[in-house]
Amino acid sequence: EVQLVESGGGLVQTGGSLRLSCSASGFPFDDYALGWFGQSPGKEREGVAYINRDGDGNTYYADTVKGRFTITRDSAKKTVYLQMNSLKPEDTALYYCAAASRGWVYYNGRYHGDIDYWGRGTLVTVSS
Repeated sequence: EVQLVESGGGLVQTGGSLRLSCSASGFPFDDYALGWFGQSPGKEREGVAYINRDGDGNTYYADTVKGRFTITRDSAKKTVYLQMNSLKPEDTALYYCAAASRGWVYYNGRYHGDIDYWGRGTLVTVSS
């Protein structure tokens, strides 16, 4: 059974930090590109950070989080992380991790990918 299980969300003040984790199982972790997506109330889900397959360390970020968020992956633990620093109230969202076997492609101003698997999300709330 394929599973992506997020954790690490919570309530934090403006300027604070959180580290989200997403533990994967049931598919060949190293062969998949991974990403973190955020969905704020009343808005569409949007990608915030992406990382290519193991062996290709390239990472990509939405302009809104560049310089504040960092995505990493650990093959031994089959886990992808999102380090979130200098958090702002507008970062408040339900954050999902996703796995894409075909990787990420950039066009029309953002990254796209055919998502094979989604997690259920972890809630991040940033208070002002």
